[in-house]
Amino acid sequence: MESPAAWMEPSLDVDKLSYEIFSILENKFLFGYDDPKLFLAAGTPPETPLKVSTAAGRVRILSIDGGAAGTSDGLLAGVALSRLEASLRKLSGDPAARIADFFDLAAGSGAGGVLAAMLFTRGPDGRPLFSADDALRLLTKNHSCLAASGEKGLLRKIFRRSGGSSCRTFFRRVFGDTTLRDTVKPVLIPCYDLASGAPFVFSRVDAVETDGYDFLMREVCAATCAAAAAVEMRSMDGRTRLRAVGGGLAMRNPTAAAVTHVLNNKQEFPFAAGVEDLLVVSLGPGEAEIAGKSPAPPSAAEFVRIAGMGQADMVDQAVAMAFGKSMATNYVRIQGHGVSLGKAVDEVEAAERTMAERNVESVLFRGRKLTERTNGEKLEWVTEELIKERDRRRSSSVPTVLIKPAITPRTSCSTITTSVSSITSSGSPRF
Repeated sequence: MESPAAWMEPSLDVDKLSYEIFSILENKFLFGYDDPKLFLAAGTPPETPLKVSTAAGRVRILSIDGGAAGTSDGLLAGVALSRLEASLRKLSGDPAARIADFFDLAAGSGAGGVLAAMLFTRGPDGRPLFSADDALRLLTKNHSCLAASGEKGLLRKIFRRSGGSSCRTFFRRVFGDTTLRDTVKPVLIPCYDLASGAPFVFSRVDAVETDGYDFLMREVCAATCAAAAAVEMRSMDGRTRLRAVGGGLAMRNPTAAAVTHVLNNKQEFPFAAGVEDLLVVSLGPGEAEIAGKSPAPPSAAEFVRIAGMGQADMVDQAVAMAFGKSMATNYVRIQGHGVSLGKAVDEVEAAERTMAERNVESVLFRGRKLTERTNGEKLEWVTEELIKERDRRRSSSVPTVLIKPAITPRTSCSTITTSVSSITSSGSPRF
């Protein structure tokens, strides 16, 4: 038997093997190498499968950023989703198709979280509560009623002042008494909990498991948008209490959280083994006013805005690096570049113009560069890929996702029937 000193001494063979294993893992992460010869040095038999077969298809993830000061919250994402849904209806031949029909999970922060909630919450008929066009109309048609107050931008008033009674009434009218369980697909909506001093992610998966993580959807939306004041809220059983402020402060770009959730949730996404098994569509908030033009020192609010924008860009860059060579086929980022929505006279028109723009994207080991395709061309490609994935699933006997149903739905979606019909009809809703 060897003495402890013997096996504690460094071994060149062990160091070499460790180096080879590390190199293999690094290459696998960055480039998705799947050549069996790479694993021979580590002792892996060549006949051993190196990755799960992609026969089960790709998990489709929609991620929507929270807005930033100086932008029109949600408008760029709303325009992109409206255009995407229209293309999906045309290409699929289904005039009633909804965004939720073509995605397996939605993540949204701030106004992006509200958009995700509107598009994925179950309506009275069992279908998603809003179409993308209805959601966009809801975000834009109230400009006239705000003109008298001199405030510009519907969503900056509704979403950022989430502690106000008008905002509470608005969310109540939209979502009624529905909870996280009442969504047609999994959703992830972040906030920051002042009570625990940590980010908190509202998740349908957790809500289905226990009442302690199920919350009213109207309070979830108020929490992820809160900025002026914290939102005091509690779970449906009263055991979990939060003092929430906006998700944009802690997780403006929720893409990384969504990817991590899917890759680690083997109950609902059993075949998602790596980024090559995902199709991610990430929507940015548009371009804010460019910092540094004024000689005056940045204000505290400006520093917060810069930090939020930097965090969102860093997540985008990190996710792009993680996808490596799969980025071109598995990850799409839609973002404004050159048009400041916050300065536009017609913000919806400005958001439409961003569809004809080429934006910047992260490139492996090469920083960032201007894309070759416009945002509109990217959406066209995404449409085709989503249709292909739908057709593949229809012809396959292997389920891509196994979404856990809510065994005992708590609410009746009929409580929001009036809200849907009144809010999406012509004219402005009265709060």
